[in-house]
Amino acid sequence: MHNETFVPTLATIEDIRQETPDIRSLRIVLDDEGFRQNFTFKHGQFCLISVFGAGEAVFCLASPPLWKDFVEITVKEVGKVTSAIHDLEVGDKVGFRGPYGNSFPFEENFGRNIVFVGGGIGIAPLRPLIWQTLAERHKFKDVYIIYGARSVSDLVYKEDLRKWASRDDIKLTTTVDPGGEDEAWQGEVGLVPQILEKVSPPTDSVLVTCGPLVMMKFVFLSARKLGFDPNDVITTLEMKMKCGVGTCGRCNIGNKYVCRDGPVFRLAEMEKLPNEF
Repeated sequence: MHNETFVPTLATIEDIRQETPDIRSLRIVLDDEGFRQNFTFKHGQFCLISVFGAGEAVFCLASPPLWKDFVEITVKEVGKVTSAIHDLEVGDKVGFRGPYGNSFPFEENFGRNIVFVGGGIGIAPLRPLIWQTLAERHKFKDVYIIYGARSVSDLVYKEDLRKWASRDDIKLTTTVDPGGEDEAWQGEVGLVPQILEKVSPPTDSVLVTCGPLVMMKFVFLSARKLGFDPNDVITTLEMKMKCGVGTCGRCNIGNKYVCRDGPVFRLAEMEKLPNEF
């Protein structure tokens, strides 16, 4: 992490990939070579990106640590800062600070089945863990990826999805909401929690999920219905954060601060907190 907690380091946008009409992914290179060479992070951690004159916002690190020399973020245009990010071009400068937060468990899940359940842009924080899992595929049993969006055009990481679909050592299921399919669509049609129940992965698996709040609420219910242990259902609440270091209070839930104590939580932990869903 940068020596001064609130002082960002300069970074350059190296590449921009348009994911959907209102979502784009940015590949960012940290300008300070020494900082860049020493920069490390874990799956599930987050950063803050600042656009000069517009402000800063929290984003999950959407690329795995094993991809060296750059980081990626995926940005949905929803407000002032995200709109300013969408106006940026390759070569423009931004401020970067991080990494912050805890991370998804990894080594402790060796030898187990892993189920990834993502919805819309919510697959972004899962993406680093998915790629790391696939890089060490031999250390896990079955790997399931269940991913859905409102429509075909709302699916992000389409190139990733093609690569995952081409592998015979993972079980990928994609879905869109009813009415969101087109003539070429060959995946499922239905809400993500319904598809999770249809796939019905082994309940001794670790289930890692992220998506819209309403989706996660019903994914938790479906996981309970299927028989998953709440300690084995894991999510990230990074959408509630602002300052990243526990000072603004925006992400406070009960006695927890999402940015300081999370953003990764097990369902068993969340069930002890005030209901935020």
